[in-house]
Amino acid sequence: AAAWNRRSSAPVRVSVNLSARQVAGGQMPALVNAALEVNGLDPDLVCLEITESLLVDETEEVERVLQELAATGVRLAIDDFGTGYSSLAYLKKFPVDVVKIDQSFVAGIEREGDSRAIVEAIVGLAQSLGLHTVGEGVETPAQLRVLRDMGCEFAQGFYVAKPVPPEAFVDLIEGTGIR
Repeated sequence: AAAWNRRSSAPVRVSVNLSARQVAGGQMPALVNAALEVNGLDPDLVCLEITESLLVDETEEVERVLQELAATGVRLAIDDFGTGYSSLAYLKKFPVDVVKIDQSFVAGIEREGDSRAIVEAIVGLAQSLGLHTVGEGVETPAQLRVLRDMGCEFAQGFYVAKPVPPEAFVDLIEGTGIR
């Protein structure tokens, strides 16, 4: 991420998935701080993604680690929101900045009223709470259009870009305007 930002004409944000084990170990805040400092990376350019299932435990340790991570200045996202153990209490209790809408809802957004209603509700709730939204698994222009019409701020998926090697990433975003 630091190398990409040195090469890019505009800030490049990066998201990193964290496992339950990494968070529960309690060492993640120190590791994140060290990585940011060693690489000279602005914490605002980093988003750490956690799954809803991690929040189900709601242990004091998980809450403490997430508070410490938020204090580093990085953003925190709930990945795959809307599946499994969704609880609106997570959005209030934990220092979350981003809600990533699960691809299972995005996949049906064009033709399934239930998926569309769920995505609209998540986007509306997130906006009301001042949170950013990301639609996951966007594969068609129609899905992207519907998400944008709903007010979803960001999208990820094969329609946006297919995976590329790290050395090709800056060229990709500089050439396409993807941010």
